[in-house]
Order: sequence, then C-alpha cells, then structure tokens
Amino acid sequence: MANKNGKDIKIKKYKINFNVRTIFIIVFTFLFLSFIFQSISSGIKQALPEKSITTIVKEIREGKIKKVDIIDSKIIAYYKDDKLSTSYKEPSDSFLKTLKDSGINPDTIQINVKDTQSSFGWANILGNILPTILMVGFFIFLFRQAKGAQDSVFSFGQSKAKRFSKDLSKITFKDVAGVNEAKHELEEVVDFLKNPEKYKKLGARTPKGVLLVGPSGCGKTLLAKAVAGEANVPFFSIAGSEFMEMLVGIGAARVRDLFDNAKKSSPAIIFIDEIDAIGRARSVGMMPSHDEREQTLNQILVEMDGFSPNLQVVVVAATNRGDLLDTALLRPGRFDRRIMVDYPDVDGRKEIIKIHSRGKPFSKNVNWDNTAKRTVGFSGADLENMLNEAAIYAARQGKTAIDMSDLEEAATKVKLGPEKKRLQTETDRKLTAYHEAGHALVSHILPNTDPVHRISIVSRGRALGYTLIPPAKDKLHETKTHLIEQISVMMGGRAAEEVIFNEITTGAANDFDQATNVARAMVVEFGMSALGPINFGPTMDVTEWGKSYMEQNPVSQEMMSKIDNEIKKIIMDGYNLSVKIIKENKKTLDKVASELLKTESLDQDEFEKIVGVKKLNSKY
Repeated sequence: MANKNGKDIKIKKYKINFNVRTIFIIVFTFLFLSFIFQSISSGIKQALPEKSITTIVKEIREGKIKKVDIIDSKIIAYYKDDKLSTSYKEPSDSFLKTLKDSGINPDTIQINVKDTQSSFGWANILGNILPTILMVGFFIFLFRQAKGAQDSVFSFGQSKAKRFSKDLSKITFKDVAGVNEAKHELEEVVDFLKNPEKYKKLGARTPKGVLLVGPSGCGKTLLAKAVAGEANVPFFSIAGSEFMEMLVGIGAARVRDLFDNAKKSSPAIIFIDEIDAIGRARSVGMMPSHDEREQTLNQILVEMDGFSPNLQVVVVAATNRGDLLDTALLRPGRFDRRIMVDYPDVDGRKEIIKIHSRGKPFSKNVNWDNTAKRTVGFSGADLENMLNEAAIYAARQGKTAIDMSDLEEAATKVKLGPEKKRLQTETDRKLTAYHEAGHALVSHILPNTDPVHRISIVSRGRALGYTLIPPAKDKLHETKTHLIEQISVMMGGRAAEEVIFNEITTGAANDFDQATNVARAMVVEFGMSALGPINFGPTMDVTEWGKSYMEQNPVSQEMMSKIDNEIKKIIMDGYNLSVKIIKENKKTLDKVASELLKTESLDQDEFEKIVGVKKLNSKY
C-alpha cells in the first residue's frame, strides 16, 4: 500500500493464537461484561416509580397511558408525557383479561408482551456451568505452575554462562591498550583456535587455560571482551559467584554443564571472571572451607585436565587475588599461562588516553605527554573516568572543548575526590597552609625526591589540603635512599607545625600511617635495616601448600622488639631531618605558606618561582 507521496506503507498484521487460555479469557470477559450490562439495565428499570395495577388500569381508561410492556409479571407503563411507571400482576393472571373485565377495549392501547423464559433458561444454564468452568481452569493453572516450578528445580544444575558471538561484541584488540604483553598472549590463543593446523604441524597443543592476574581496573575483563570480539568461535562468559547456590552439588553440576556445552561447540572459549570466588586454596586442618566451594573447585580441576579429553576448549580466567588460588589450579596442564595485567606505563597511558578521547573535543593547549606523566599509578579505568570527568567539568563551565585545566581538575578529583567548600577558621587555614608547605619544601630540597606538581589548601575527601608529588618516571626499583627521603617528606607537615606553632595537630595522622607502612616494609620485607637481608613476615595470605591463615608467626618476641625499634629509628631519622630542613629554610616556608593563604593553590611553576628550581645535589 502506498501513501500520497508514493512511499510504501507497511501494515502490521496481528495474529491471535486461539489456544485454551485465550478462549477461556474471551468467554470469561464476555460473560462478565454481560452481567455488568444486565445489572446496570436492571438497576435503571428498578429505579422507576411503582404503582398498583388498579391505578394503571384507571390511567389507561383515562387515556394517560399510550403503551404498555408486559415482561412476565412486570408491567411497564409509558405515559403520553414521556414518563414511566411500573406495576406487578399475579403470574397466573392475564393483563388482557383484566382490561376486558374493567370494560376497556385492549385495541385502544398498544400492548407488547416479552417472553424471557428462554433467556432465563440460558442464564440458569450458564449460572450452573460457569462456576465449574472457572474451577477447572483454576486447577489447570495450578498444575501448570507446579510443573514449571518442578522444571526450575531441575534447571538449577544448568550453567548460567552467557554465550556471545562475534556479531554481538563490538570490542576488539584495537580497543585495548597499555597491556601489550597480555594482548599478544591472547591474540596467540585466538589464532590457535582459528588455525589449529598451523600449530599441530609442529606438535603444539592448545593451551588449556590462561589466567589474567592484576589490580582492579587494569583491563582484565576488557581483554576478555576483546577475545569475544576477535574469535570466530563460541565464547561463554560466567562469573565465579554464579556457580554457587544454596543446594549442595549445584556448583559442580553447573561446571559440568558449562564444559559439556563448550565441548559440543568446540573450538570454544570459556571466560570465568573473579575465579577466586571458587578457586581459593582448599582448607587444611583447623579451618575447613565451604564444602560446596571445594566441590566446585574439584570439578573445575577435573574438567580442565582429567581423564576426559578437553580438546580445543580454552579457559580464560581473571582475578585480582592470584595469591589466594589453589596450587592445583595453577599448575601446567590447567592454567598453562599466567599473565600479569599491571598498571600501564607512560606509553601505555598515552595509548589508553587516545582510545578513550575518541569523540571528545579538546583544545589545542592539551599536552598528552604531560597528562600521561601526570597520571602515574592510574589504571585504565581511572584514565577513562578522568576523561569523562573532564568532559563533565567542561560542560558544566559552558565550554565547547576540553582544555588542560579540565584534565588537571579531573585527575585530581579521581585521585583525591571532589573539592569541598568547608568553612574553616583562619587558624585552620594557616595550619593547613604551613603543613602542606612543609611537605612541599622538604620534597623540593631533598635531592632524590620528585618535583612538586601541585600544592593546595582546598579540602578534598577527608584531607583539608594536599601536596601532589607524582613520580617523574615509572620506576621498577626503589632505593633505600629514596624511601628514607620519602619518609622525610611525609614527616614534613608535622615538622612545620612543630617549628612554626610549637604545637602538634591531628592533621598528620595519614602521613604517619603511610610512613609507618614504608618503614615496616623496609625492615620486614626489603632487608633495608641493621637487622640484615632477612624477611621477617609472610608476604602472602596463603602458603605454597595451602595452609590455614592461623599459622603462627615464626618471628620470636625478641626479634619483633628489634623490628619495632628499627621501624621507629627509620621514622625518627626522617622526622629529625625534616625538622632540620624546616628550621634552616623557615623564611622560604613562610613565603610559600603566605602565597597559599592568598591563592589557595600553587602549581609547579608558581611554586618554583618562590623556592627556585629543584637541585639534584643537596647538603642533606
């Protein structure tokens, strides 16, 4: 069919399936509406004024009535002035005979006799049958519901994995950056499944499993989505927690069903997210684990490398707690490849920023190199969130493009939280200004610390102020000298408070926490103390043999006392060095604090105008 413009108009056709349920609903609706209409009609008629039959006969004789309807024993009189009235006669009496006995010729008035016996008969029949029909329909509904519940009970053992095809996933390896090693490993797995003959000629077998381990937000799940987008094979995705249910044995049954479906569709890929939910080390001795979880883990171990061959089904799993996994799960033949997905380096951050900056307008003053250097320690998720926050901030300011100030504000917000306009007294502002200036001054003077990027006394999160000192380069190693100077920088705020105000406040609590953690790691893990190159504490929650968490500390009480003394000595040495720097550079500290009280924030260039360019050598 075409309209007046010559374009075809598609007419949708609706088809009704006349099954038992549809017919039952139609009949019930028809009867219900009939009952309602009949009740309304009867109510209207019952509202008419009622008169005796003698009065009706008298008014007929007087010529006031033009028509009479007789419905069984009921008489409805129609007056010439369009009024109505009702009356009743004996069922056995004849209204015509009554008129003749009263001397009235029946031909002088219009009389309509309506027989309702047949309709009443159908009403009686329906009144008897309808309750039976409704009762039967109700029981049929109950039986069908019971059958569905029974089926759902037996469906507990079915896997809840979602199956994806290449057409459904729009993410490919081009959308993944900053994790080149992990991407290369997974590209190889996908190629193995696409072209198995190329590898079989050289005697290579398909890897059974690939384990992605790394911090949250670094791209483990994104890599799995890219595998789903790249592979021309079925991709089954499930979370570790979806195996667990209240019924015993359901987790193992779902594992069997998942692998059975994957084997039928082989070659295929199975992705298990957060596998530590079911793959934790099995318990030994005093602290038994959940039996259901252990059964599920045992079934996974059997499916990945048991008696039954598992050809061309690769399991990709992700977790940020690789140290908790059972050793049997990590051995070759199950998870053959263990890939670390760590925080991206500066080049990786540049690539990630390029990907997430697509579709966003940026001004010409944006320097991506500085942004990548500024965001040391950011994960891929942090960078994506930073660019999104920058776009929101620019839109809130009414800008048409995102500039460098928006990126700086977004990066600070992601790291420390949003600004808080707290009402602070002048004393609080002065304390905060000297505290942050102390951090910045100590960091600037010590030779092995990084340059100060930004100082502010604007409250963010739980902090009343902050001093940002991001690493100038991505470091793979930490030196003892750098760690000691870091502790001195952390103590710079408390040192400034004591020197300037001859008082101490609660504002340095977080500084002490960070300094103590660094000092403890130096003594206990890194062997950077007078106690020698010895590790005095477990670095993992579970030992190689899966022993319980309640294992006694192998360090003696005497040695623990020495460890505490070494930690105290490192922290106090750093604090004394900070006090010495603050006292010898008090005038410079006053200038920085005074400028902070005026402007609330200082960038690197503004800070170095006051204190000078950072020197690589120092008498300290």
